[in-house]
Amino acid sequence: MATNSSAGHACPSPMKSVSNGLFQGDNPLHFALPLAILQICLVLVVTRGLAYLFRPLRQPRVIAEIVGGILLGPSALGRSESYLHAVFPSQSLTVLDTLANLGLLFFLFLAGLELDPKSLRRTGKKALGIAIAGISLPFALGIGTSFVLRETIAKGVNGTSFLVFMGVALSITAFPVLARILAELKLLTTDVGRMAMSAAAVNDVAAWILLALAISLSGSKQSPIVPFWVLLCGCGFVICASLILPPIFKWMARRCHEGEPVDEMYICSTLAVVLAAGVVTDAIGIHAMFGAFVVGILVPKEGPFAGALLEKVEDLVSGLFLPLYFVSSGLKTNVATIQGLQSWALLVLVIFTACIGKIVGTVVVSLSFKMPLREALALGFLMNSKGLVELIVLNIGKDRKVLNDQTFAIMVLMALFTTFITTPLVVAVYKPAKRERNTDHKQRTIERKNTNTELRIMACFHGARNIPSMINLFEASRGTNKHEGLCIYAMHLMEFSERSSAIMMVHKVRKNGLPFWNKGVRSESNQIVVAFEAFQQLSQVSVRPMTSISSISDMHEDICTTADRKRVAIIILPFHKHQRVDGSLETTRTDFRWVNRRVLEHAACSVGILVDRGLGGTTHVSASNVSYFITVLFFGGHDDREALAYGIRMAEHPGINLMVIRFLVEHETVEGIELVDGNSKPDEECLAELKQKISKDGSIKYEEKEVRSAAETIAAIREASFCNLFLVGRAPDKAAIPLPLDRRSECPELGPLGSLLASTDFSTAASVLVIQQYHGSVSPNLALDLEEGLPDSESN
Repeated sequence: MATNSSAGHACPSPMKSVSNGLFQGDNPLHFALPLAILQICLVLVVTRGLAYLFRPLRQPRVIAEIVGGILLGPSALGRSESYLHAVFPSQSLTVLDTLANLGLLFFLFLAGLELDPKSLRRTGKKALGIAIAGISLPFALGIGTSFVLRETIAKGVNGTSFLVFMGVALSITAFPVLARILAELKLLTTDVGRMAMSAAAVNDVAAWILLALAISLSGSKQSPIVPFWVLLCGCGFVICASLILPPIFKWMARRCHEGEPVDEMYICSTLAVVLAAGVVTDAIGIHAMFGAFVVGILVPKEGPFAGALLEKVEDLVSGLFLPLYFVSSGLKTNVATIQGLQSWALLVLVIFTACIGKIVGTVVVSLSFKMPLREALALGFLMNSKGLVELIVLNIGKDRKVLNDQTFAIMVLMALFTTFITTPLVVAVYKPAKRERNTDHKQRTIERKNTNTELRIMACFHGARNIPSMINLFEASRGTNKHEGLCIYAMHLMEFSERSSAIMMVHKVRKNGLPFWNKGVRSESNQIVVAFEAFQQLSQVSVRPMTSISSISDMHEDICTTADRKRVAIIILPFHKHQRVDGSLETTRTDFRWVNRRVLEHAACSVGILVDRGLGGTTHVSASNVSYFITVLFFGGHDDREALAYGIRMAEHPGINLMVIRFLVEHETVEGIELVDGNSKPDEECLAELKQKISKDGSIKYEEKEVRSAAETIAAIREASFCNLFLVGRAPDKAAIPLPLDRRSECPELGPLGSLLASTDFSTAASVLVIQQYHGSVSPNLALDLEEGLPDSESN
């Protein structure tokens, strides 16, 4: 490496930690602390910027971090000697490597914390067979390739350790990187995704065992018996840790209760154990990260203790320290060492061998288990992804003098190439997310000719806060006189971010329509599930929980695709604001607005947005205790008819009274009112059917109000505000709306009436359900309304 001192040169003098400042003649870049701060800031800017550029290519962040490390090293910017001496002088590399390895230590602890040994024991024969094939064939080909490299560019290295290192480097599958690729491609809930995750988890554990073997064989000036003692002591450490640590961690976990902060002493004690374990394994001669990984595996996954550890450690480690490891690798990678036809031919050979071993081994075994060819190919491409684990292997080999500069550069480029091509190849052969719409799906709205058919609702929620009102809304929607009843698809919307703990969600994922929880684990998800189970048993309504794990930018695709596949009539979404103690609405997360707006634009069924002000209180109201007063504000149009149809269904519940208020505009010319000739024919037919129902059902009342201005309209709505729930259309008939009400509102997704009812100027304790009816195509003005309304209200 260009920055390392070669043999025979004097060691650089150590750097002092802090400077006295520029005014006293000190250059801050000649001192360890300010230089380390500059290096960290430079790394973050470069890697985050590259991640932003690679996002349209749907590449995982590890690609940006590897490329960023190479660019900052001698392969690109490091060609300038002045840059290297100023930003990455040789004296600073010890500090940089120490910070990078400290971050790596805790990252491996997080990786062990997220790896559930119980899930490995439950791995099926198919996943186990795929994992074994995905390890054994690449390992064998890696050993074969190592003979070629030793005869050309790697002469004089330790033969046995080089063989093992090459075999491990080619047989690794990066479990964290694979999880993010699957989430990006919407494959987590598919058979291919679950099979890939199971096989990769087994592969990950096997890779660490093989790496421990490689490290034990890579010592210099050792007797043949030393590797035996290293492995024996390593096994002894694992056995002792498995006997001593679990009872202590379980005692800590039992003293941590859901909803209460975890004692800081437990967190600090665990992190101290991680560091101590790292010292022990480093003293044994394996690597400090193995001790941290073992401790992470032994921490119990039940209860809030593991989650608290992740929350305390992951952002600092994954966001700040871990990118330093990629830069440390980049400073050791000099692409310029790959010179001549022979070196480039060896690079092609290594890439070809790595890809063929993984892909062919996985595909052959998958086909033997009767998997379709497309799925087998997709699985082979997925298992071929590399990442951080690959770099760890290569860096250890470089530090142990097993890999020279040229071999190291070739292997880093191989890891980068194989990971980069994973997403394009999988997309090319396997696109399960792109399904044709259900052309025979007729019941896309609540308003329908045969009201006795089953009503399917998909209710989306972000957390436990949304659940009580949602369940009470389901209770009101049962339609007790219906023959086929109500079916609820409850979709938990979980954001899959770049944070390492997002992988924990993967373990809970099941195929849509099946439970997404583990009943033995107490968590927010389980509290949600208990609420749904109780409602299902008490009300005899079919509730089918499911989960969506995706980024905010494409969460709407999961919602719309699942709604179409499940043939639902309406999607109910939570509003992006929640009620505070004083009754006002506070923004939860602004990006939830984007999700709601995109669903409104793309959904092939009706959509409702629930402005929750505590419908029925904070608990599930049983059927016998339901007593709601619901008001429908009817101006006319598709959306208002859908809101009215929903209200009529609710009115069948014995505990619900419905008030329908029809607003009429006089036919005279009135300032602020658009002239109309009366409501449309479908509106009149709908109201005629309503009046027939009123004669048979005393729980429904109908009233007409004539209005001359927006002020009169608002006053009439205020008179009806003492109810439990408003049902309104998102886009009422423009011919019947006073112009001041139909102006650009701060919440276009709610429409004029919904925005009024959700505004701070309108005082009411009633929740609001704003409904948009699906009628074959999206309104041409909808996308424009949503797009124009966003920038001005982004802070709301």
